[in-house]
Amino acid sequence: MTRSTILILEDEAENLRSLTRALEKVGFRVAGYQDPVQGLRYLQEQGGVDLVLTDLRMPGMDGMEVLKRVKHTEPTLPVLLITAFGSVESAVEAMKVGADDYLAKPVDLYELRRRVQALVERRRLSVEVDELKARLDERFGFENIVGSSPPMRELFDQIRMVAPTRATVLIRGESGTGKELIANAIHQHSDRKRGRFLPINCAAIPATLMESELFGHEKGSFTGADRAHPGKFEQAHGGTLFLDEIGELSLDLQAKLLRVLEEKTVTRVGGTQGIPVDVRILTATNRDLHRLAGEGRFREDLLYRLKVVELRIPPLRERGEDIPRLAHTFVAQLAREYGKPITGISPEVLQALAAFPWPGNVRELKNVIERMVIFCHDTELRESHLPPELRSHAGSLPAASPEPPAGPALSAGPRPPAARDVQPLDALERDAILETLKKTGGNKTQTARLLGIGLRTLHRKLKIYRYDDPESDQERSSV
Repeated sequence: MTRSTILILEDEAENLRSLTRALEKVGFRVAGYQDPVQGLRYLQEQGGVDLVLTDLRMPGMDGMEVLKRVKHTEPTLPVLLITAFGSVESAVEAMKVGADDYLAKPVDLYELRRRVQALVERRRLSVEVDELKARLDERFGFENIVGSSPPMRELFDQIRMVAPTRATVLIRGESGTGKELIANAIHQHSDRKRGRFLPINCAAIPATLMESELFGHEKGSFTGADRAHPGKFEQAHGGTLFLDEIGELSLDLQAKLLRVLEEKTVTRVGGTQGIPVDVRILTATNRDLHRLAGEGRFREDLLYRLKVVELRIPPLRERGEDIPRLAHTFVAQLAREYGKPITGISPEVLQALAAFPWPGNVRELKNVIERMVIFCHDTELRESHLPPELRSHAGSLPAASPEPPAGPALSAGPRPPAARDVQPLDALERDAILETLKKTGGNKTQTARLLGIGLRTLHRKLKIYRYDDPESDQERSSV
């Protein structure tokens, strides 16, 4: 294993020797200099340094200047400051401008080793994570887009090829497939990535306001226009404009959009002067624009202008192998957002997620995971957390593991006969509850615990089933 290298800058010889011995004793390689200028020259010429340890007060160049120079050339390289007693305020100030930690003199060598090891390990992990992200991005796709199935790999290849060009792109996909994410990925991998990415939903803005939203307006052009307003085309100058649900645009606005694409100028509402714009247009739809064109509801000449390249996003049902990774990604994000200690998903839940057809695609999957996270008080999403529409899918695939789930869910009681598979879900639920009650001798507390539901929920269900419990007194005495 390669030894980590520590660069020490300390003008006092005895202190330098002491610090060097302390760090070499635990396996670090040390390059020590009394002159900070020579030390920085070593850093520049040799490289390979994992941490800089510098005194705050030194003749010629103090630790603050060292810090600034190091962070300017290597922003991620940790810098640990050593300050004399009484100069802690200066060290804290240094941390505000980039220092990673500080120690006060006299230096506790045990504490020195502990902090150096922690900073070096933190940097090592950070580098590994960055490298892993880069490899995953190179192999599977793009930031914020999860997918390694063949359809997604093909889509990512197409994005890589079209992104560097100036071509207009029409993105087709069902609702919830992530069309804006794909458009943003094209922008981020183009030479326009330093410009703005402006999305606009053509279906969300009333037709009476859409022209002003796209092309802007001059002062006094209509009631309430008390000042001039640049439209999205002007705002996106030098960047990318993403027109989502382009099929909802009126024929009148389609004609004006076509003119902008041809002339590369916009004229504000109420204006007469053409304003040059340099904008790449990306569009998206979940409708069949060719059919709309055939019906006279979409301009055919505009369609061919917009679809120099056409990309199709596969629906989630065509990329089922991505579902587990998507689910785990959403659980990690949402558990963090809601402050829940959830770290896993049970095999039964993964089976249900894989078997469901997902008409709402990735957006629907995320919404379902969010609902489950909200109602989960465990460290794992279990079958009892599934919404009713998915619960019937939990047993539709062979079990992923012969081991029973860690916490029984609603279907964890005795399995009903095969003939009951055709029963409605509420009937199966009733049977499971009543059979579990029978198993527990009518003890509702134990029944609720076995089923993974709350006691109040169980009481509410039993009230619906008109269940009369003759042993309620016995149950109360056993709780």
